[in-house]
Amino acid sequence: MSNPIGSMVGPGSQPADEDGGVLDYMSMPSGMMIFAAPDLPEPEDTEDLAAGKAALEDLLQLLESYDPSAAAGRADFSKLDAANLELVNQVLGEGEVSVIGGAALQAQESVLAGVWRVREADADGRLVADYAEVSPFPEGVLTKAFDGAQAQIAIPDRFGPNIFNAPPLLPEINDYVARSEGAALPHVINLSLLPHTEEDLGLLNDLLGRGEITILSRGYGNCRITATATKNAWWVQFYNSQDTLILNTIEICRIPEVACAAPEDIADSADRLNEILEVYR
Repeated sequence: MSNPIGSMVGPGSQPADEDGGVLDYMSMPSGMMIFAAPDLPEPEDTEDLAAGKAALEDLLQLLESYDPSAAAGRADFSKLDAANLELVNQVLGEGEVSVIGGAALQAQESVLAGVWRVREADADGRLVADYAEVSPFPEGVLTKAFDGAQAQIAIPDRFGPNIFNAPPLLPEINDYVARSEGAALPHVINLSLLPHTEEDLGLLNDLLGRGEITILSRGYGNCRITATATKNAWWVQFYNSQDTLILNTIEICRIPEVACAAPEDIADSADRLNEILEVYR
């Protein structure tokens, strides 16, 4: 995993370590993502894939009955054989948002907004869950994002050289983190508009810590969202199509809105999936 400090200010802008090492950066995706119908098999090629088609019909029911106030619905794919699972994967495809949660968790939004393919593995790398979830953002990921995270930043009594503008942000972060559970709106600290030094950014990175969840959202340009080790505190960085950092923020909330599907998107996904499945009925 690349260092969040590097992603704050762009590749090449960080000094080499004293031992001659350099920071490693995750390659960002590029290109604007738009909805495109998946490349689907012909109906006659799916005659023996009743289980896969039934799983997709179950998923359609979840989409059509979606209630934002209710628990997220899941369609279980763990019992499908390889051929039926391949059909499901072809229909769902890959959408704009990817989630990396260490070796044990991966999630990918499908081409149907609000439909998430989630795979979970145990400590030995064995697959223990494989499902599609209908929700703005997968609940299982949110549960793990800040598991064991600190409730507050420990504010030092003294600060090192060239640290000027980070210290006043620390009590502000602690205040909003304490009130973040159930908050109606996120609190956003726009670092792009604040003067800061490399040492300021380094201090924020060290005190916030780093979690295991990284979200990559590809739309107009790219957005990288990284969970910190402080409850409900995220680094959110936007890049343009040339991979130049254009907005760098700390966002305090349950999940940044840019990663989420809207209720109207989920309703639209129900219509799209119904159209796709009509070919196979």
